[in-house]
Amino acid sequence: MAIDQLEAILQWIVTSESTSSPLTFALLAALAMLLFWLAVAPSRSRSQEENRLAGYLQGRDIIEDADLERSFWQRAIRPALRRIFGVLTALTPVRSVRRIQRLLVEAGEPGGLTAPDVFGLQILASILLGALYLLLLQAMGTLGSTAWLIVARNGSLLILIGFLLPRVWLQRQATGRKNEIARNFSNALDLLSVAVDAGLGLDSAMVKVSERWDNALTREINRTVLEIRVGTPRNLALQRMADRTGVRDVETFVGVLIQSSELGVSIAETLHNQAAQVRVRRRQRAEELARQAAVKMVIPLVFLVFPALLVVLLGPGIPRIINALSGL
Repeated sequence: MAIDQLEAILQWIVTSESTSSPLTFALLAALAMLLFWLAVAPSRSRSQEENRLAGYLQGRDIIEDADLERSFWQRAIRPALRRIFGVLTALTPVRSVRRIQRLLVEAGEPGGLTAPDVFGLQILASILLGALYLLLLQAMGTLGSTAWLIVARNGSLLILIGFLLPRVWLQRQATGRKNEIARNFSNALDLLSVAVDAGLGLDSAMVKVSERWDNALTREINRTVLEIRVGTPRNLALQRMADRTGVRDVETFVGVLIQSSELGVSIAETLHNQAAQVRVRRRQRAEELARQAAVKMVIPLVFLVFPALLVVLLGPGIPRIINALSGL
């Protein structure tokens, strides 16, 4: 594209009527300087390779130089916090650590967090909310006049809320990811069935599905395909995908697919049957949510809509009723 643009500029300069104008000479000079710079300037990758080779020849530690290029937070503060969080995690019950790790896997490991990081965020959030509460009381000048029992009770409540906030956020991330996978699983299974019917193998069909969309399910399928390509057995890679998603439909599909491959059943027939069952379950789930809508609407109707209607309907008559009762 750049060569075509240069040729167009040269053709315009040559065919221009005012070839002896100062503007034409300026354009030719600028073009000559640009071509000279492109000819003598080294490429970026070549410069990086030369710098790396020069570093090896001069005896510099390339890994240390790369570490020094990072920020102070990444080099010092973050590793120290991770060590502190690791010590705190060692004091946490194993069941809680496993539950957090499971939530992280189901949430897709947001931000590369680990279980010690989550526990550290819980502690930091609780300390931060407690400190903000004390600072707010100090700024309002009510810290000394307020009873210490009330301060301790409200502070303890805020500390508890801060401790639970990261866990609630992680739970919501996992739930949202599961819902996204469940919504897209039916379409992905249909496309997988069509691709297998067209003559593709299961691995190639999974690649087509991962290339068709970009969501949590297709990213898990792409990861499974990569694991298969590096030598992981297909059944093991599929089972890992089911464990990472935590969605019941995916776990059922993977279990049936593994059993079919072990028994020698046709994969295309298995995919057709599973796609039909997933569509039925999806329709049943939609009908169940539609039936729950009427029950969920009762609370806003009773506490929000009906009081407003009563105020609108009975509001004009309330003064008359008060006057009538006062006259008695």
